[in-house]
Amino acid sequence: MLESQLKKAISQSIEDLYKISDLKLKLEKTEKHHSGDYTIVVFPLLRYSKKKPEETANELGEHLKKNFNDIETFNVIKGFLNLTIKDSSLFKAIASHTLKIKSTEASQKPPYLIEFSSPNTNKPLHLGHIRNNLLGHSISQILKECGHNVKTIQIINDRGIHICKSMLAWKLFGNNETPESTKIKGDHLVGKYYVEYEKHYQAELQQLQNQGMSKEQAEKASSLNQKSQKMLQDWENKDKNTIELWEKMNQWVYEGFEQTYTRLGVHFDKNYYESNTYILGKKAIEEGLKKGVFIKKEDQSVWIDLTEEGLDEKLLLRSDGTSVYMTQDIGTAIDRYRDFHFSNMIYTVADEQNYHFQVLFLILKKLGYEWAKHCYHLSYGMVNLPSGKMKSREGTVVDADALMDQMEKTASTLRKEKRPDDKETENHSLDKTIGMAALKFHILKVDSKKTVLFDPKESIDFHGKTGPFIQYTHARIKSILKKHNQTAKFPSTSSLLSTERSLIKKAIDYQNQLSAAATNHSPSILANYLYDLVKTYNTYYQETPILQDKDPNNVHFRVALSAHIATIIKKSANLLGFEVPEEM
Repeated sequence: MLESQLKKAISQSIEDLYKISDLKLKLEKTEKHHSGDYTIVVFPLLRYSKKKPEETANELGEHLKKNFNDIETFNVIKGFLNLTIKDSSLFKAIASHTLKIKSTEASQKPPYLIEFSSPNTNKPLHLGHIRNNLLGHSISQILKECGHNVKTIQIINDRGIHICKSMLAWKLFGNNETPESTKIKGDHLVGKYYVEYEKHYQAELQQLQNQGMSKEQAEKASSLNQKSQKMLQDWENKDKNTIELWEKMNQWVYEGFEQTYTRLGVHFDKNYYESNTYILGKKAIEEGLKKGVFIKKEDQSVWIDLTEEGLDEKLLLRSDGTSVYMTQDIGTAIDRYRDFHFSNMIYTVADEQNYHFQVLFLILKKLGYEWAKHCYHLSYGMVNLPSGKMKSREGTVVDADALMDQMEKTASTLRKEKRPDDKETENHSLDKTIGMAALKFHILKVDSKKTVLFDPKESIDFHGKTGPFIQYTHARIKSILKKHNQTAKFPSTSSLLSTERSLIKKAIDYQNQLSAAATNHSPSILANYLYDLVKTYNTYYQETPILQDKDPNNVHFRVALSAHIATIIKKSANLLGFEVPEEM
């Protein structure tokens, strides 16, 4: 690999010139407005060279040019040494370029767990869940590609007061509706009753307040609130009728979720259920009490005091003995380590829970679990629409299924505009492929820590920073290869166009970008690299005669280069979770 060879040469030159064997200088891509391919910042060398920055940079440049055959020339701007690589060296780099990252056999490594999705069983997956799923799935694929033994998992939040609210509303107002009788997808049917509960609850609160109660008094007096709390207690006490209703409605939801996961292209190696893990959490709390990690207050509630760590007191068990989310997450983490003995575990959860995971990891550490230091919270921002935030209780969320339908429909409309002769029944799979690429790339190109403003129309623009633009470029290259109709192999060449140099440098940077995406748990790094690669190729395509050149050697080279770019596009897109068609 050219860059790794260059780094070795720099280290060798530093050792030869200054007798230093352990100093690593930063190697960067040269900025566009400067001449060169790679830039070395020499300021850390000044204490050893005892010379000015320009003198030191020139001295290092001369030594590198003399001893490293791949350098054509160099220039110095203050303390920055800009190196230009020979055309022949760039050609060798692309001709031998592989997309594989060397690593030991993944199956020999401890599992690397990625948790994502983790829905509640009282509503369907929505746009926020889509970002969660796409992030979790993509980073799992990227880590696999980098040689990790990845296992995907989720915790299904299948118990609690929010679940009981849907159950109670169905019991009171459902008239025995089922997914079969209503032709409504199971998770949507249950979600309908979560909204129904809130509607009746708010009406009841208003009525009580009209009778002279304060809001707080009305909430306590609400019959719906009391019944839902009673249902939660009945569930924890294993009441037969409550458990049967819970199992029935959860099964409707699971069947609905599976359909959505299939459309999104995600899967899980193991599911965990809060209804099981909260019990393990309670046992861990008991052990922590014995060790003095936790404290029990007069009302019998259990807490942990983290004020010395700059945090606050955290509730772990309520006074009535019922658990909270933290209880469940402690039990789940312990259970997962027993199951997998993982090397690392990533929690893909929205940034609203940053504090929660800070506390969770600290509690696990205090309980004596060494593996707690290998737990990581992949935090991400919200997904908003041009119309604003979504609210699930009010039924104003954009559910995942409806959004995927909309993206597919939009893709179909655009295709028909471009190809009016297509029959109605043609290219349904292509519409789906384009729609999903638009959705996935639009979300994954944004750094996970930032909020996404999702605009369906913008996401499917064939000329913007979009999935369809990437797909169209791949299809364009495939069309070139089809017309060429010969095996695309790199012939020898000694000179490159400036556009070819730019494209080759971008192509051979693939492994660096993939590794950076894995290290930083950031699919956006790979997504933005992919867009830059595609944009660079399109500039090359517009400015360079690929099949029309009079020199057959040039044609063979440009076709081979195009074919290699198509391979990188396809590999990168697949790691981001979408397909690139052969034609569009």
